[in-house]
Amino acid sequence: MDQLNAMKCEACRVGAPKVTEQEAMGLLEQIPNWSLIRKEGIDQLERTFEFTDFVTALQFTNSIGEAAELNGHHPAILTEWGSVTVTWWTHKIRGLHQNDFVMAAKTDSIFAS
Repeated sequence: MDQLNAMKCEACRVGAPKVTEQEAMGLLEQIPNWSLIRKEGIDQLERTFEFTDFVTALQFTNSIGEAAELNGHHPAILTEWGSVTVTWWTHKIRGLHQNDFVMAAKTDSIFAS
């Protein structure tokens, strides 16, 4: 995860290459708590983080939002009492880009701190 966490998101545009299935499997090894899911035909990364209360979950959500703004890459976030579900994918290419794995690793680091 340290390798991914140290990386920065690169500018991504329509037509940028999606990660291959083999690349995705290798990158997932660095973020083992994330799941590769498919919603509406789009591959995405998803993880649910558990908390003891809503305030802490909301603070985590806000921290992810700050990191997303800094990196110019934004997730879907569902904040509930005791949990936050984060889903990363690249809207412009309707699938997974290396940026999604980088941001998943950064999300893990935010949770760990």
